[in-house]
Amino acid sequence: MSSAHVYVRLHKGQTLDDLSEALLEDCAQLVKANSIQGNKVNNVDVVYTPWSNLKKTASMDVGQVGFHNSKMVRTVRVEKRINEIVNRLNKTKVERKPDLKGEREAVGAAERAERKQQLREKKRREELERLEKEKQTELRSYKGLMVAENMTSNKQIASGSKSLQELEEDFM
Repeated sequence: MSSAHVYVRLHKGQTLDDLSEALLEDCAQLVKANSIQGNKVNNVDVVYTPWSNLKKTASMDVGQVGFHNSKMVRTVRVEKRINEIVNRLNKTKVERKPDLKGEREAVGAAERAERKQQLREKKRREELERLEKEKQTELRSYKGLMVAENMTSNKQIASGSKSLQELEEDFM
């Protein structure tokens, strides 16, 4: 049946599973009350899905939508219209003409900026990890062990002021 479309803007990180039963009931009552055919009938199924799952093609009629993934489509059954809910919601009704495209672009820009920031943080962490790994590898390597400047020969020891006996005692 044709009906009104109700859009619920979720908070960041929120999913359809996080919606409360009361909110779903309110939305379903609005849909039923604003449907010409559905308002007159009992036991109406109201379909809900994320907006990203909506599929709209040029061949569809006005108001008609399809779905990309039918597994993401959920339904809630409305037994009968509850006038108290509909009246309560209509009292708080505010008509406005939002710039949906502008709002979507602003949200998209904020999401892109956040992803860029996370990517920069990830690169910075990886660079720090790489430098730490290089430092640890350098400490474990024997490259600096056999350097001629750090070595002493027996001739140098013999020409020095200490005797071989004193050197052995210093070593122990």
